[in-house]
Amino acid sequence: MKPILALLLAGGAALAQAPAKRPINTTDIARLQSLSDPQVSPDGKWVAFGQASVDAEKDKRSTDLWMVSWDGKETVQLTHSTEGESMPRWSPDGRYLSFIAARNGDKDPQLWLLDRRGGEASKLTSLKGELESYEWAPDGKKIALVVRDKDYSDSAKTKIRTPYVIDRYHFKEDIKGYLDRRAAHLYLFDVAKKTLDTLTKGRFDEESPVWSPDGRQIVFVSNRTADPDRNENTDLYLIDARAGAAMKPLTQWAGRDNNPVWSPDGKKIAYLRSTTPANFIMYDQPVLATVPVSGGEPTLLSAALDRPVRSPRWSADGKSIAVLVDDDRRTYVGAYETATGTFSRVAGGDRAFADLKTHPNGSWVTLMSEPAVPTEIYAVENGSVRRLTTVQEAFLAPLALAKVEGFTSKSKDGTEVSNLLFRPANAPAGQRLPAILFIHGGPVGQDNFGFDLSRQLLAGGGYAVIGVNYRGSSGRGLAFCKSIYGEWGNKEVMDILGAADYLVANGIADPAKLGIGGWSYGGILTNYTIATDPRFKAAASGAGSSLQITMYGSDQYVNQYENELGLPWKNPEKWMKVSYPFLKADKIKTPTLFMGGEKDFNVPIAGSEQMYQALKTLGVPTQLIIYPGQFHGITVPSYQKDRFDRYLRWFDQYLKVPVAAISSETQGK
Repeated sequence: MKPILALLLAGGAALAQAPAKRPINTTDIARLQSLSDPQVSPDGKWVAFGQASVDAEKDKRSTDLWMVSWDGKETVQLTHSTEGESMPRWSPDGRYLSFIAARNGDKDPQLWLLDRRGGEASKLTSLKGELESYEWAPDGKKIALVVRDKDYSDSAKTKIRTPYVIDRYHFKEDIKGYLDRRAAHLYLFDVAKKTLDTLTKGRFDEESPVWSPDGRQIVFVSNRTADPDRNENTDLYLIDARAGAAMKPLTQWAGRDNNPVWSPDGKKIAYLRSTTPANFIMYDQPVLATVPVSGGEPTLLSAALDRPVRSPRWSADGKSIAVLVDDDRRTYVGAYETATGTFSRVAGGDRAFADLKTHPNGSWVTLMSEPAVPTEIYAVENGSVRRLTTVQEAFLAPLALAKVEGFTSKSKDGTEVSNLLFRPANAPAGQRLPAILFIHGGPVGQDNFGFDLSRQLLAGGGYAVIGVNYRGSSGRGLAFCKSIYGEWGNKEVMDILGAADYLVANGIADPAKLGIGGWSYGGILTNYTIATDPRFKAAASGAGSSLQITMYGSDQYVNQYENELGLPWKNPEKWMKVSYPFLKADKIKTPTLFMGGEKDFNVPIAGSEQMYQALKTLGVPTQLIIYPGQFHGITVPSYQKDRFDRYLRWFDQYLKVPVAAISSETQGK
């Protein structure tokens, strides 16, 4: 008995010494691994993928290539470079894995080839231009490349850039910067000879090349209207896989056709088609379509679903097409039988699928996350999911994450809105909490039951955090999405306030400790909301704007503005109406933190600067944070941490400290 008792006591002591779970904090940002682009080997035995991690010394996140066995029992790291790799693709014989990387001092990324059995990668190409995408021919002898013409803007002697010479209607874009006339064209690369043949020429861009199963043709996507800058049209084109071949259009829809995928027998192509044929397609949801390779009218398989679909993939036997469906806070896997058009759910639940690939045995490979589990790779088999990777276990081990639940609020006009509530793991039962409504961007998009690092971090600070799927969001049908067309800051604000009312009425949020924030359109809606209702005691507006007329010609949305709001000199009243947060800045009493990237061409930092200046002039507590060299998305790890540190300090200052205790000395720190 004594030995057994001793063992029991020892076990109890070990359990007592196990470290307690802690709330997530901003230091965990650097620990999170990001998985991307799963690729199934031709024999189905392996799945290659990208895994991004933070290099603390260089203060950047870089991607290495890994592969996991189909049974999930073996994981192998394939690359270890500091430069990072992208777009892993298997050679058709499964012997090699190719990828894009800029190594050994190359200015432009090139195509590399790695023998999966081991050894160093070798460089395949020495392109003079920007390699944007590629795909292997079925026989493995050639590779279709999309290469953008070389940029000759730097002086060879001084390295000083020549002046930007701009003559385009759409002349700037986030990350890319100012746009010139260089086009992206299709090329054929001979793997053995290392020679390059030109497939397409001219002033138009080509993208998304996909080989036919027999290797004779390539389908690709292009906008070949008179001025592609002035519309969002794209069509599918076919071209024989040989130099000098003529292309022919396969679709002629006035809207957008993209994401082509060949059927296994080579007779049809599945693709995504917009529902809107107009010049502007912001509030839209893609429809799954198929078209015969020989030509003819397309079949719209998912038109009646009234939900956006993406990632179309033919089954291995060609009898069905799987898609990802965004539906009311969830993203699930569905499939259409091609013979009957019958739709069925393949895998779903309170989770979010983010990618889809076909497995040769009839299963699927996907990226998936859940509220308390960041993205991992899964197999989808017989209606259930099987986890292949366990990358996130180390990240999750010490953490007590927020509990996530859905709720439905009602706006003052009777509209029902779907939302998510993040309750801190250590929140006292039955006690009202300080709350932050953290608003998603877009506006087209939705908060779903996938892992949400931003809201988990805010909840880790002791806040109830709420995601509001306001009108304009996807996942609730086309009419719900289009309902804010040309009328920004009205129905969305109504929905946000309706969610706040629900939280207070149901004893969840402390009405004296309400905050609001968001990034991009979430920042824009933050500005609209605090200019409408004074109940929020603190706000954090990231990458937002308010004086919308000043964004015309300053950001990348000229096509949207002219189609949705009209020309500013012809419709000034409409432009002024959607600019009310700035024009009524004297109505704002909420202390507000403004943030943005120095080089953001999506929503330029001027939008935040204007609001900061207005509140500073009016004596409202405010601060402006500008992240050097950053675009619309903040990518430098130390800046990512800094952003959430500042969020939490700002909200703590106004939502956790009694108002009387906030002195002028502490404001703005």
